[in-house]
Amino acid sequence: MTEIRPMRWWDIPAVHHIEEQCFSRFPGDSWSIQQFWQELAQPTRSYVVAVDGASIVGYAGAFILAPDSDIQTVAVDPRYRGRGIADQLIEALMTQAGIGGATSMLLEVRADNAAAIALYERHGFEPLSRRSKYYPDGGDALIWRRRPLAMS
Repeated sequence: MTEIRPMRWWDIPAVHHIEEQCFSRFPGDSWSIQQFWQELAQPTRSYVVAVDGASIVGYAGAFILAPDSDIQTVAVDPRYRGRGIADQLIEALMTQAGIGGATSMLLEVRADNAAAIALYERHGFEPLSRRSKYYPDGGDALIWRRRPLAMS
């Protein structure tokens, strides 16, 4: 059974390892260890990890400053995909955003990332716009929003 809990500073090495596995194929997309430290230091951020036994198998984070919230990142170790872990992480972020008084949640997703788009659609996100050449390699981003944030 996967447990979702708040991310702590000592989780950063394991989280960064997953980050590199998931995002290193796109130059400039993967975050550095320093970026994770900076994110955790911000009072407007909420980060969670998915833990299976003693192993961190996924993580997600959001910017929350009511009435707004914005998913910053979501990643699951490739060996653990297809088990609903990303769904649990998204639900945890939406819950935290709601507790923080947010009424909607935004995110950017690569336009060619069909798996992530399907994940966000399952959670009631809808497309808003497109940002051309948003990513360092020139890839486009789709902007999605869920409103209201109340869980269905």
